[in-house]
Amino acid sequence: MKTASKKIITGWAMYDWANSVYNLVITTTFFPAYYAAITSLKNFPDGIVFLGRHFVNTELKDYVLATGFLLIALLSPILSSVADYKGNKKNFMRFFCYLGAASCSLLFFFDQSNILLGLMCFMLAGIGFYGSQVFYNSYLPEIAAEEDRDRVSAKGFSMGYLGSVVMQLIGFGLVMGMDDKTMAIKITFLLVGVWWISFAQITFNALPISTKSERKSKRHVLVNGFHELKIVWEQMVHLPILKRFLTAFFFYSMGVQTVMLVAIDFGIKELKLPDQQLIITAVIIQIVAIIGALGMSKLSSKFGNFNILILTVLLWIGVCISGYFITTEMHFYIIASLVGLVMGGIQSLSRSTYSKLMPETKDTASFFSFYDVTEKLAIVIGLFTFGFIEGISSIRNSILSLVIFFVIGFVLLLTTAIKEKSLQRKSN
Repeated sequence: MKTASKKIITGWAMYDWANSVYNLVITTTFFPAYYAAITSLKNFPDGIVFLGRHFVNTELKDYVLATGFLLIALLSPILSSVADYKGNKKNFMRFFCYLGAASCSLLFFFDQSNILLGLMCFMLAGIGFYGSQVFYNSYLPEIAAEEDRDRVSAKGFSMGYLGSVVMQLIGFGLVMGMDDKTMAIKITFLLVGVWWISFAQITFNALPISTKSERKSKRHVLVNGFHELKIVWEQMVHLPILKRFLTAFFFYSMGVQTVMLVAIDFGIKELKLPDQQLIITAVIIQIVAIIGALGMSKLSSKFGNFNILILTVLLWIGVCISGYFITTEMHFYIIASLVGLVMGGIQSLSRSTYSKLMPETKDTASFFSFYDVTEKLAIVIGLFTFGFIEGISSIRNSILSLVIFFVIGFVLLLTTAIKEKSLQRKSN
């Protein structure tokens, strides 16, 4: 196949520009800072009561977000199979986009008197983001030839990081320019939703309408999606490199995604960093992430995807170990910069590596559903583990525990690379 036109590629990448503001503003900076302030021990000395139990504020947030990821993992197979058969994955992508954007904007009404409303909107925003992402990702093998997928994937992530920085600076300007800081943050939540919906229209206008799958569903729609996952798994049994890679991806994603979702909480609780520093740190992370995504795309073309992924996971292990010993702001900024560098690279390269290892198929949404379900289940385990350990000990121990996931992922990636070279030698 040939890579699609520049208009389609740019339109596809613009969805990263549109929805990445959720990742930075909602999950990484403004929401965590705002949530920490209104749920502090000063306001809730005994913790937040939910379902008759007292929770540490960030522990409860981790559990709520993990629940959202679990729901997405369960919904994704159903939705993707329907999208493949009916050829309407753009409509599903649009639905989740609007759900996520509306939930972000509704955070405007979140305050100390309705903590559960805020957490519910936070969870639904995550469902909207990741629900639309499975369909967005599945377009990659349809619009880019194999030799261009690293570059196109990196372009999407780079656009996302750049767009989120712009929105972050707008929010930062509101906070610094308005006397009512709380209102400034709430307006930022509202603008995130408007930004997401508005720029997503470029993507929806550019992306082609998918063709219907040649296979017809022989099962009820509620179970057919899981049947599709079974079919994907049965194909993977005969694709040892893809199976090993996905297993490695499962383990290192437990660490990667969890660190990205809780890093700011660590800065707030352990180092008592003020909001301005946290926002600046987040901007630095995003800018460095652009360099990481583009740089590792180029390195992978020279040294191979697996070699660069192995190096990146090693760096993540260093991040977690160093994070456990952080005591100063300068240490936090250094580690945050390293997180940005490896964050952009590992996400972009993982997605493009998976698309390269996939067999040629028209059911791209089903294959990427398998990929996304794997990632979401990994996040559920990572977040629940992190929250549980924080609840019984400390957030520092939670950070250190993530090393285990990265080490397992590193070993599996290493064996995958060795297996791939062995198969290449046999074929030659």
